[in-house]
Amino acid sequence: MKFVIGGQIEKEKIAEAVRREAGDNATSVVVMGDIEASMALKSGAADYYLGACNTGGGGALAMAIAIVGLNQCATVGMPGKILSDAEIVAQVKAGKKAFGFTGQDIDTVVPVIIHAIFSS
Repeated sequence: MKFVIGGQIEKEKIAEAVRREAGDNATSVVVMGDIEASMALKSGAADYYLGACNTGGGGALAMAIAIVGLNQCATVGMPGKILSDAEIVAQVKAGKKAFGFTGQDIDTVVPVIIHAIFSS
């Protein structure tokens, strides 16, 4: 499984969390600019996109929404609200490929996203 990391903040921390949670299941985890990461997702060069910003949806997902479409994107963490584990799993099972959240939510949401991807 190939992951790209975009968004505006904490890119290396997200990449480390994905590597830790996915282990050998991740064939690549690459930090990119938002446009490059979104284009990789759209072209099939990447399977999933994860990104963070201060709101969880703006800078984390703006380019992914513009390039791959809103129907492929989910904001799973925003200031004062994180989706429940069940809600995050439902987003993965619904076929979402790009996930946005705030920097402080990385350790909460990334494990749920990764485990949902590999249990689907």
